[in-house]
Amino acid sequence: MNNRNFIFLFLLMFFCVTALHAGGGKEKAKIVQVTGIVRLVGTELFNDLVISGEYEWYIDKNEIEKLHHLQQRRVTVKGEETEQELKFANGMSAGIRRELRNITIISVE
Repeated sequence: MNNRNFIFLFLLMFFCVTALHAGGGKEKAKIVQVTGIVRLVGTELFNDLVISGEYEWYIDKNEIEKLHHLQQRRVTVKGEETEQELKFANGMSAGIRRELRNITIISVE
């Protein structure tokens, strides 16, 4: 019986830790207006659409069709920005990744 309790306690703690880690409490969304050049970056298999301006804003995969035909053009868009801190395998900071979703195109130059 004691062995069963230990296994149950271990599994319970494992699922609790996993659920807390998956919560993603560090991401905060805010509405921003962004101006920059639309670029396609990455390789053929792993590419991303980016708006390069003051920062690099990565476009959410569900929003790519809105901006794909505007590559190499200057755009102003409004959308929800989420910031996520990237880390190297040793725990050091690798910078911040900014992602835009729910995009509305304001102007195209």
